Amino acid sequence: QVQLVESGGGLVQTGGSLRLSCAASGSIFRFNIMGWYRQAPGKQRELVAAITTGGSTNYADSVKGRFTASRDNARNMLYLQMNSLKPEDTAVYYCNTEPWRYWGQGTGQGTQVTVSS
Repeated sequence: QVQLVESGGGLVQTGGSLRLSCAASGSIFRFNIMGWYRQAPGKQRELVAAITTGGSTNYADSVKGRFTASRDNARNMLYLQMNSLKPEDTAVYYCNTEPWRYWGQGTGQGTQVTVSS
């Protein structure tokens, strides 16, 4: 059964922080590289961060040094710590495998992050 449900978004001021969470089903989480994606209005979805089962990470240049992805393999949870937020980080954030493989039932609607200037 597919479960990918994001939470933790909100409205913050420039320079603020948020921590996003993603609850995933074990069948997806256990063996896959996981990714955090975002999509801003009028823009294509982009990969923000990816994390392997062993915890190795890669980040988009635009978030390097500000965002940190982590995972709790025992709890099937994925996290994204976002610091020094900028207005251009405003988007709906999603979790999925990397590459993206799951759509529809069981996947979340994303979580909205809005950064005010």
